[in-house]
Amino acid sequence: MADGRTSGPSSGESLLYLTDEQLRQGIEAMFFAYRGFTADPDRILGDLTYGRAHHRAVHFINRAPGTTVNNLLHILGVTKQSLNRVLRKLMEDGLVESRVGTSDKRERHLHLTDEGRNLEARLSDAQRARMRAAFRDAGPEAVAGFRTVLEAMMDTEMQRTYTKLKESGA
Repeated sequence: MADGRTSGPSSGESLLYLTDEQLRQGIEAMFFAYRGFTADPDRILGDLTYGRAHHRAVHFINRAPGTTVNNLLHILGVTKQSLNRVLRKLMEDGLVESRVGTSDKRERHLHLTDEGRNLEARLSDAQRARMRAAFRDAGPEAVAGFRTVLEAMMDTEMQRTYTKLKESGA
């Protein structure tokens, strides 16, 4: 079949077989989609001399107010040195505040300030608008399939982190 679907010889189930060319096209589509997805926030961040690392930190601090530095390290998968550089800048600029843990004084709990929440809203509003339009154009079945593909591309540890964050409802 022209769409890449073929029936299994004995199972009768429809299986998806993709050629290397089709996979390459999917990889390239993902690269260009990522550029589109990050374009609007990049413009906002560029005006403020921030980068994508700042955006990711602000996003996940907003998703889980009071998250620890160690948890943020785990979610972002970056080095402590690079995260400290990003957090230092965000704190100096009054977007993030670090509070000492109540049960463990060694822990630092991260919170966005009002200014940090405003920046996060501007960044995520731009991405939500782009995603909403794409999802609306693609339709509900495509949206469900897209999520399935994205989740299937995550390794086991990423899936656990993603599921935990998703289930937290934060």
